[in-house]
Amino acid sequence: MTIKIVDIEAELAPLPVLKCRGEATTEAEAMAAFAILAPYRNGAIFAGSFEGDSGWEKHANGDEVVQILKGATSLTILTDNGPETLQLAAGMLVVVPRDHWHRFDAPEGVTVMTVTPQPTDHSFADDPR
Repeated sequence: MTIKIVDIEAELAPLPVLKCRGEATTEAEAMAAFAILAPYRNGAIFAGSFEGDSGWEKHANGDEVVQILKGATSLTILTDNGPETLQLAAGMLVVVPRDHWHRFDAPEGVTVMTVTPQPTDHSFADDPR
């Protein structure tokens, strides 16, 4: 096992901010804006910056940890009691429960770091359930 120090700022520095993220954003465009900081369990630790709407996603193989590094975002999670929208800003962290559809809306821009289990399901349906 190799222990690696990750300089998050250095990893993010060469990456573009994904502008106008939305339904028309390609997988290649999204991947280009995110760094894989380290493998972790059945997924990885990612970091990236974007403006716009991420679309819905969910992770069947575990909870996702989301930390806001810069900026702010609304994070909507579809729960058994309906949608729950959280306002997150730099320095905040939230755990999205396993198998819950969620999406980010960051019109002014956000930089996030996530611990994301794989695979990830994606949807731009109004209600992906």
